[in-house]
Amino acid sequence: MHGAGNDYVYINGFKEKIENPAELAIRVSNRNFGIGSDGLVLILPSDTCDFRMRMFNSDGSESEMCGNASRCVGKYVFDMGLTTKTALTLETLAGVKHLYLNVENGVVDTVCVDMGEPVLTPALVPVQVEGDRAIQIPVEVNGVTYSATCVSMGNPHAVIFVDDVETFDVHGIGRVIENHPLFPRRTNVEFVQVVSPTLLKMRVWERGAGETLACGTGACASLVAACLNDHSDRTATLQLLGGNLTIEWRATDNRVYMTGGAVSVFEGELF
Repeated sequence: MHGAGNDYVYINGFKEKIENPAELAIRVSNRNFGIGSDGLVLILPSDTCDFRMRMFNSDGSESEMCGNASRCVGKYVFDMGLTTKTALTLETLAGVKHLYLNVENGVVDTVCVDMGEPVLTPALVPVQVEGDRAIQIPVEVNGVTYSATCVSMGNPHAVIFVDDVETFDVHGIGRVIENHPLFPRRTNVEFVQVVSPTLLKMRVWERGAGETLACGTGACASLVAACLNDHSDRTATLQLLGGNLTIEWRATDNRVYMTGGAVSVFEGELF
């Protein structure tokens, strides 16, 4: 399945027991010798929520949360008859997420995810800088200093505003910043071009996966960072390589809401 081109292999954990998901993630993610994906997602029972999600990157590392994957989980459990609810709770390593399913002709078309409140305290992102917030902090890469605004949406993000996202060296700069000493748990890196207060173009270097076509938590972090730097309104369209997401940071409850599609591509058996 994919959300805005961010594709994962999804396994029904109600039926299958995976002994070593990290190893399996590496195997299935290989686009030459495996299925080909940005990672692996397990859909599991939960003691506290409707469902539980575990998400592994293509390098086998486990991530706290993936916004695009959570939308796909919502589509999967409804379309496959695991639930009849259109409002779901999803247990993740980043806490409980609330999913609201838009159903058309009996199947889920789009999903709105309550991504929770953005975390701006540097120690909790985490990023090793002083102060209450990490806004426009200097990050040096190969003698060049970039300004990053750091936000956690359950996982760490460093958002950098650039003039032209299409020509920017996302691979070269993203790889270094992901592993920069400022980020003790590494970081996702978003490169954002401000087109207008309601339209942002974004490319993302994902921690543990490299550049992907989309990142839901990254899109949320990018909107928050754009608002903090007076670049955008509180609701905007995020234009990613794989498609568009609508992100809203509500002033009423300080929570970020992400709406976008979820697409099933194919089903199969792994031998």
